[in-house]
Amino acid sequence: MTNKPESPAVDEPAAPDPAPLETNLEYSFRDRRLLERALTHRSWAHEVVGAGGEVEARALHNEAFEFVGDSVLGLVVAAALFQMHPDVTEGELSRMKHRLVSAQTLARVARRLGVGDHLRVGRGEEKTGGRRKSALLADAFEALLAAVFLDGGYGEAARFVRRAHGPELEEATPESAAAADFKTMLQERLQSERHLSPTYEVVETEGPPHARTFHVEAVFDGGRVRGSGRTIKDAEMDAACRALEQLGPPEKEADEGRAEADEGRAEVDEAEEGRESRI
Repeated sequence: MTNKPESPAVDEPAAPDPAPLETNLEYSFRDRRLLERALTHRSWAHEVVGAGGEVEARALHNEAFEFVGDSVLGLVVAAALFQMHPDVTEGELSRMKHRLVSAQTLARVARRLGVGDHLRVGRGEEKTGGRRKSALLADAFEALLAAVFLDGGYGEAARFVRRAHGPELEEATPESAAAADFKTMLQERLQSERHLSPTYEVVETEGPPHARTFHVEAVFDGGRVRGSGRTIKDAEMDAACRALEQLGPPEKEADEGRAEADEGRAEVDEAEEGRESRI
């Protein structure tokens, strides 16, 4: 009697043909395993390896690539901005860079490249539209950049970023970055944590007409923060800046920790159900 090999915990779906995505990226991988890992979300990896396979899953999904890609992206964008705007201040360069590496911008670029169609996501993420989620797409773009860097080196990675971010790099100016700075940062931060967008209210005006100071409050779920300025726009920007300081650092790491704990509990539950069904 011939023993049949054990079936995997989850049937692995065939990976999508990478050729169309490579065409969009304008880059052909020497080692397509790097591309495959860059496109693999943690939800897919955990389903494939099953309960208790945290280490194996980590070797399959793209989170470590996100770390590498984030660092490479920052360097490439900083160098590109310095070359394009050699006479602007450090603060202006920082504001332009923030816009170009923000999750909103990365998600937009990823959609333009069609990244979502090629992602490997778990059944739960598939059901909830994971391929279209901005945070997931932004992370996938960073992972893809890491794959290009690891496969072809810094030069290829820099050329990829300049191609992918072409329209955004062309539109980046000190003026546009300043206009969209703290108010946009606050709005993106609140939306990423599933809060309503902030509103701004002029609460006080001081001084004569030729030298007025405006006091504005940024109003959002959980707080009201006051800022001031010589114009209403400046006061709104100051209020948004102070609100960001009050909110503190983003909760992404805490959210990821909770997600890992939830997945761990789910894996244990699935394993227990499997054992019970065999008894």
